[in-house]
Amino acid sequence: MEKLAIYGAGGFGREVLTLINDINKICNKYDVLGFYDDGHSAGEVINDYKTLGGIDALNSVTESISVVLAIGSPSIKRCILEKIINPYVKFPTLTHPSVMIGDEKYVSIGQGCIICGGTIITTNIVINDFVILNLSCTVGHDTEIGRCSAFMPSVNISGEVQIGEDVYVGTGAKIINQLSIGSGTIIGAGAVVAKDIPSNCTAVGVPAKVIKYH
Repeated sequence: MEKLAIYGAGGFGREVLTLINDINKICNKYDVLGFYDDGHSAGEVINDYKTLGGIDALNSVTESISVVLAIGSPSIKRCILEKIINPYVKFPTLTHPSVMIGDEKYVSIGQGCIICGGTIITTNIVINDFVILNLSCTVGHDTEIGRCSAFMPSVNISGEVQIGEDVYVGTGAKIINQLSIGSGTIIGAGAVVAKDIPSNCTAVGVPAKVIKYH
């Protein structure tokens, strides 16, 4: 079995633990060691698993270990990635058994991604490293999603959409086809993106409008 730890012991980290358990019900693949989290004391028990320490403890591991980053915020995830310098750490992609991929030959998914239950991915799609697709998202044809972007539950991405790096899309948002969203942008929950959205801004509403730049 592959030794695996979850970085992030918050609510999403516990949801990722349930995802791993669902994978193991189908194929006994992962031996879960526990959580890493700088916000919790080493030895603290969370959902029956111990907290193993923080970044320093992870960087001190001297054997191969798989780590999944259960961090919803793209900027925080980037910061953590920069601090993980241990060559023994690798980042598997976790895909819930219920995920539907229309044509795996034409779908590329990078390392460190988390694809949650009920998500549908069709064809000719590129999902770059460390992307989160939370529960029941849909991704349409000819879409590319940039590194470290995160999509909360029930986000619908239509076909031919280009999404930059470090984009955060809130629950239930909808992105119409043939649009682009620039890197570092936040799309509010329930928004309907009906035109291109630039980089480094926050857009909300129906239709989505930019309300501030970062």
